[in-house]
Amino acid sequence: MNLTETDTSLFQRLRFVLVETSHPGNVGAAARALKTMGFTNLVLVRPRYPDVLSHPEAIAFASGAQDILESARIVDTVEEALAGCDLVAAVSARLREFSPPVVTPRELAESVAHRQGGDVAFIFGSERYGLPNEVVMNCQALINIPSNPTYSSLNLAQAIQLLAYESRVAMQLTVADPQIGFQGQTASNEAVEGMYSHLEQALVAIDFIDPAHPKKLMPRLKRLFSRARLELEEVNILRGIAKKILDQQQK
Repeated sequence: MNLTETDTSLFQRLRFVLVETSHPGNVGAAARALKTMGFTNLVLVRPRYPDVLSHPEAIAFASGAQDILESARIVDTVEEALAGCDLVAAVSARLREFSPPVVTPRELAESVAHRQGGDVAFIFGSERYGLPNEVVMNCQALINIPSNPTYSSLNLAQAIQLLAYESRVAMQLTVADPQIGFQGQTASNEAVEGMYSHLEQALVAIDFIDPAHPKKLMPRLKRLFSRARLELEEVNILRGIAKKILDQQQK
């Protein structure tokens, strides 16, 4: 399935914020990384070169993504860069003693893809110093990229590419493809628990489960169904089957 910015508004709502970037080439490479994944919103906070967006090295590394550079914003403060965002996640290889919850890129991308409305920002620090502690502490999540523990340093543009890629993949999983069906309403925990109880009654009624010695059957069934991420209609189908079994046993 081809996913374009017309399929979902996340391409407009997700911004990539670079704080005090030193190398113009990294800014250009960041623009290229965003364009390849369909994102356009690039914000720079106090870059080392004020004219970085027109710097020859940035243009060269952008490699055809000059439109992303031209539309990028340069601001003086992190607060200005994040204005209007409902969710802000810092990206850092360095864990702090006091920090927001630590998540992987995939975990956060999946969470962001399911959010309805509201701007989201991924914020990256400078190549030399990373992000200040005060910036990280004011974020809602800290993205830590799983990597070699003895050499966890990623190039800035590489990190941006990885986050943009995971965000795009997460969006593909949430956009229904009319050729393969549709996505229904996810069943609530209450609905699923009710289905488990109903199903257990049916299995007891047909002597598939011995109430005195249930063994591990229901925990295993719960684990099986939990992997399926049941939709409400699917839960209703399973409850319908359980009801039919119970009705038959009462005749």
